[in-house]
Amino acid sequence: MSLTPDDIAANLAAVRARVAAAVARRGPGPVPTLIGVGKKQPAEAVIAACRAGLGDLGENYAQELVAKAELVAAAVTPPRWHFIGPLQTNKVRKVVSVGALVHTVDRPALVDELAREVERLRAGRGATTPLEVLVEVNVGDEVQKAGVSAADLPALLDRIATRPELRCVGLMAIPPEGDPEQTRPYFARLRELLRREAAIARPGVDLVHLSMGMSADFEVAIEEGATMVRVGTAIFGARPPRA
Repeated sequence: MSLTPDDIAANLAAVRARVAAAVARRGPGPVPTLIGVGKKQPAEAVIAACRAGLGDLGENYAQELVAKAELVAAAVTPPRWHFIGPLQTNKVRKVVSVGALVHTVDRPALVDELAREVERLRAGRGATTPLEVLVEVNVGDEVQKAGVSAADLPALLDRIATRPELRCVGLMAIPPEGDPEQTRPYFARLRELLRREAAIARPGVDLVHLSMGMSADFEVAIEEGATMVRVGTAIFGARPPRA
């Protein structure tokens, strides 16, 4: 059964309290951005979260992102959108049209297609602001998962640096499934990769964000330096069953 707006507001408040507690354990530093993940949730649910004060929303599918962006904008002040799912090159135009921060750049072909679509949009609208992106790293070296390998990360960042239409602002990862404490080393690994690559000057590459941690492990991710956490079920409840 779908949650009521009051349920969603209460869940959001509880998640924020957990974020604050994790920040206190971590020590000095910025409060991470809380991204509410609306994957497969109805537009009414994400609108309720926005009305409760959530300012950032993430979606996994391009079609769902575009549809919800229109519905949400008609109901509330538009949030900042994040695209957090695997992105096929033939879906790039939809994502770029929303202006979402893309968390899942993981290959040169996607870099080039994103840059082309931003340039096309510029030609039509006269816009000049680069599209912000994150590079997804396969920190667990899992063959079934997307993400660039740690070994290939420098070359991909070099490729982004050649495309002025893009600005890379950080790294993203989904660690292997497991107990939250078992994910800690993977979050630490991503943090060290960011530290290493941030020390290398590249035009259009300003690595300040770590997008890591979901409903089951976002507190550990914050303790390890996350600046963005992607939380779905802890805010919106279980995803509705497929029709």
